[in-house]
Amino acid sequence: MITLILIAATCLVSILCFTGTLDTNKLVFNAYSVWHRKEWHRMLTHGLVHGGWGHLFFNMLTLYFFGKVVEQYFALTFGGTLGCVLYIVLYVSAIAVSSVWDLVKFRNDWNYNAVGASGAVSAILFASILFEPKMGIYIYLIPIPVPGYIFAPLYLLYCWYMAKRNMDNIGHTAHFWGAVYGLVFPLICRPEIFRHFLSQLGL
Repeated sequence: MITLILIAATCLVSILCFTGTLDTNKLVFNAYSVWHRKEWHRMLTHGLVHGGWGHLFFNMLTLYFFGKVVEQYFALTFGGTLGCVLYIVLYVSAIAVSSVWDLVKFRNDWNYNAVGASGAVSAILFASILFEPKMGIYIYLIPIPVPGYIFAPLYLLYCWYMAKRNMDNIGHTAHFWGAVYGLVFPLICRPEIFRHFLSQLGL
């Protein structure tokens, strides 16, 4: 239920920005504005804005499938109400946490902007891998699912490599730190989850 609410809210704001009803420029992550003008709301609002329909669709589709897994495990692990609260905290805080590196790096670059919930979605994806490490994940152009425990390190290496190359307009750094945060947050809340992770791997 929480996952659907997050998807609905993100789609609503993104569509309002697409149609010009909302001013996208006031919501995007602009490191200079955050750092020098103290427009801290941008650390969160950029997660509600997307660069196009494809960007929005891919992020929300990923959130739909893996968010349900994390939401259910949080409810089982922490109890219904607390689990819902922590799930929301994970998602919302991941938007900001995944952008901290770029905030520091581009704080003096007025032209650097970023949008999208990719950092938070990466956090949800990796949290789901923490709970179900053998879960199959489909990768573009690969017809068979890749187990989560294999996908995770490959994804992190890919994000790190692409961030260093800096040859496209994708926030690979936000993807990387969002993914790491998705592993760390549940373990901070309940360290015993790591035992569950190992048991799922048969260790």
